[in-house]
Amino acid sequence: MESLLEELARYVTLSIELIAVVIIAIGSVEAVIKVFSIMLKRRASNLDKRRVWLHYARWLVAGLTFQLAADIVHTAVAPTWDDIGRLAAVAAIRTLLTYFLDHDMEKTRELQHPPAESHAQRA
Repeated sequence: MESLLEELARYVTLSIELIAVVIIAIGSVEAVIKVFSIMLKRRASNLDKRRVWLHYARWLVAGLTFQLAADIVHTAVAPTWDDIGRLAAVAAIRTLLTYFLDHDMEKTRELQHPPAESHAQRA
């Protein structure tokens, strides 16, 4: 029974890792296309460039999320210390990337939509 579970976990892990690769590949191709289209514009703003990289970062975070899921499935069946270390590293990297992505998205929102004056200040 344990060998059946290990075999099933291996196939699930491979499937999830394939999904992660596809997500990262799609995001990378999309980012390259958008970067070239921005480079061809004469008046591309830094905000336009920043939007491309933020969108690409979302793809990368999605790919990392799937990789983390695959590592969790792999680690769930007879984990080694190496497996646990890899899982911890991926989780830490994903958490840091998500934090900085959220920070950058907030800055971009502020640049796109500066805070409006309050009614009290206008009066």
